[in-house]
Amino acid sequence: MMQAETGGAITVRFALPSAALRPYVTTYYRTTVTGHPSKPALEDYLHPEWANLRFMQAGWAQSAIGADPVQPAPAFCITGPTSKAARFRIGPGRSWGIGLLPLGWSALIDAPAGDYADRIVDGAQDRAFAAFHPLAAALGAALENANSDFAAELAIIEKHMEKMAANPSPLALRITAINAALVDPEIATVTALAERVGMNVRSLERLSQRAFGFTPKLLLRRQRFLRSLSQFMLDPSLKWLRTLDCQYHDQAHFVRDFKRFMGMSPSAYAKLDKPFLIAAARARMAIAGEAVQGLHDPGSIRARAKSDDPR
Repeated sequence: MMQAETGGAITVRFALPSAALRPYVTTYYRTTVTGHPSKPALEDYLHPEWANLRFMQAGWAQSAIGADPVQPAPAFCITGPTSKAARFRIGPGRSWGIGLLPLGWSALIDAPAGDYADRIVDGAQDRAFAAFHPLAAALGAALENANSDFAAELAIIEKHMEKMAANPSPLALRITAINAALVDPEIATVTALAERVGMNVRSLERLSQRAFGFTPKLLLRRQRFLRSLSQFMLDPSLKWLRTLDCQYHDQAHFVRDFKRFMGMSPSAYAKLDKPFLIAAARARMAIAGEAVQGLHDPGSIRARAKSDDPR
């Protein structure tokens, strides 16, 4: 099952992983940029989200998180879970991405998510991602092949990822429970989150840092912000007041969060061109039911997997 959405010179196409991988992976996505002499590169800001693995043509992109200077992105680019906007520039070419849920990071990567929070690293140079190196090589060759198509490249990813799929760890149920509680708009405090998942606050904080990359308090704050931002991304004609999550006391409260997570005011963000984000939000919504990766509910992903399973 897949969906394509085009916005000007950019096409973002998503696919859901197999049922066995949906506890670990939100979506796979391919981005294709067609150049134009008047605008050789596209720029955009990516909101905070879970970790992503990206496989790109060499020299295709430049990126930075928060206030860091924009730097050339490696061909096998790892972006850990983020609490700040990522700025990027992309030129003509193609890339693939794999969005990881917190359980996916915990099961597939032998390193704490907190060690990679708000960081971009070269996966080819980091031993924590050695198991993905064959996939990076295979996709690198496919991206350089003009005759390679979406289905063939997706098959390469699925074959490799299915080999990597680990048996559930003893922490799998707790990580999934925390993830599901985080996307519940009724959960507004760390105490409520701990009660929902049956953990004491201190244990919750330790597991949160390891599997999710941040403290529970910051994650809850990020989630309410993403719920508001996703409404605007699906319909940029909306006024910010109409997008505010129910947990915001007033607009000033939202503006403070917006500046914390995006590094600019809502009005400044609204004026920016969003060639990638708008196309991606609509395509992701069509196939996965959420406009942004950070709002994927692992419970609904499992339900969707069962409904798609021909057995």
